[in-house]
Amino acid sequence: MKFDELNLIRNIQQALTEEGYENPTPIQEQAIPIIMEGTDLVGCAQTGTGKTAAFAVPILHNLHRIVGSATKVKYIRALIVTPTRELALQIGESFDTYGKYTNIRQLTIFGGVNQVSQTDQLRKGVDILIATPGRLLDLHKQGFIKFDHLHTLVLDEADQMLDMGFINDVKKIIKLTPDNRQTLLFSATMPVAIRELADTFLTKPKYVSVAPISSTAEKVKQQVYFVDKGDKRKLLYHLIRNENLDNVLVFTRTKHGADNVVKALKKNGVESGAIHGDKSQNSRVRVLDAFKNKEIPVLVATDIAARGIDIESLPYVINFDLPNIPETYVHRIGRTGRAGNSGLAISFCAKDEQPYLKDIEKLIRMPIKVIDGHPYPYGMGEDAPKEGQKPDLRNKPKNNNGGSGQKSNNSRKSEASKQNKKRWY
Repeated sequence: MKFDELNLIRNIQQALTEEGYENPTPIQEQAIPIIMEGTDLVGCAQTGTGKTAAFAVPILHNLHRIVGSATKVKYIRALIVTPTRELALQIGESFDTYGKYTNIRQLTIFGGVNQVSQTDQLRKGVDILIATPGRLLDLHKQGFIKFDHLHTLVLDEADQMLDMGFINDVKKIIKLTPDNRQTLLFSATMPVAIRELADTFLTKPKYVSVAPISSTAEKVKQQVYFVDKGDKRKLLYHLIRNENLDNVLVFTRTKHGADNVVKALKKNGVESGAIHGDKSQNSRVRVLDAFKNKEIPVLVATDIAARGIDIESLPYVINFDLPNIPETYVHRIGRTGRAGNSGLAISFCAKDEQPYLKDIEKLIRMPIKVIDGHPYPYGMGEDAPKEGQKPDLRNKPKNNNGGSGQKSNNSRKSEASKQNKKRWY
């Protein structure tokens, strides 16, 4: 199927053609006709499958018939609720791109910034509102937002909103909207709470599911390095410098960890920046733009801050810390290998992350290739046995040098490298 077979209005088809859109992705091909006919929908699709266009294009198509005239009074007719500022901005950019030849006006609102510019735009009137839950409820309470004319409600990244504790806010928002609205729910996973949300608030929805969460992009090569926790920053610098890695997205588990990685890289002459929840919105946008424009080669991010990052030709993702939720690994490496491009996903695995790696490989149903022979093999750093301490022979190289346990550093490195060829489990 091609986009021109979907019977979209000429204004939107022209914008899609200029963007190089020819064939819809599976989620787009299935979801767009359902949304165009006004039916409620539950879509299960992971990051990088074209989910934003799957709801943005038909919403624009339907609204153009209602508000096609530039003189039409502006009311909020479509509301998209999403968990993070970055994702909200990304969705707003998509609506601007696909709707550039229409008279439809969108506004993106989120917390962490002064509300004056947002309320000024709301007073002028908008057709589509993209919002994070907290700022949306706040401005509604102040009387700046009304939903009397709402046609379509989109709950995007519903599982992430659940993880971030927004589920009660989402329920409040749904109850503020008209009962006869069209509701679209998109989620990368379908936990029980999300299914209950769909059952409670959607009317006879159709279900669309593509690219199960256990799947990873076919063109993404995956590698794992066994390394002591204290040597991870050294290994990261080694790979960036010696493998000439550029345009690298690095994931850490914590905000503090992200800042520490940036400090270590800058100390060694590698320009980098961090984005996480403690950074101001202006700072996050500035760093992300610098990374997209290739002004800095490395971006370090936590999972929540990185959820909305959409860079089409990102070549490298590095899991500095393995995630404790295996589905998060799939989301992370899905940042590379997009739009048919190839990509490389590298993971660092310390001793205490061994169970995480096992869970990830179980989810994706394949072993991740172990890279050995690097300068910082497992068992040579902070996890090495102290003097007089019995080593863990399951995970570390065996000692065949009598009973002394003393070997040269080079000999121990060689044996540690050989042992890295074996799995820990």
